Amino acid sequence: QVQLVESGGGLVQPGGSLRLSCAASGSIFSINTMGWYRQAPGKQRELVAIITSGGSTNYADSVKGRFTISRDNAKNTVSLQMNSLNDEDTAVYYCYSILREGGSRPFKNYWGQGTQVTVSS
Repeated sequence: QVQLVESGGGLVQPGGSLRLSCAASGSIFSINTMGWYRQAPGKQRELVAIITSGGSTNYADSVKGRFTISRDNAKNTVSLQMNSLNDEDTAVYYCYSILREGGSRPFKNYWGQGTQVTVSS
């Protein structure tokens, strides 16, 4: 059974920084994409940033230049460094991965349980 476990959320003042981390564990054969989505109250879940196994990245326009995604393929972890946070970044952040549990199994989407990030003075 595969699990994605996030850590690092919390309360931060506007202009501050936070670092989110996510570790994938369980019967993992290979991981393609890892990344982060977020969902603010009353809004749909949206992409924040993703990174492929080869290191290619994609960011939402709203976070470009402020957030940096990184990945450790050996440890099956992904991190999100968030700088210059503002109140529009307040949301539940979800770790996301496309992976497969066996060499003959298809790639599937997996989600973490979410971690709250609140930007407030």
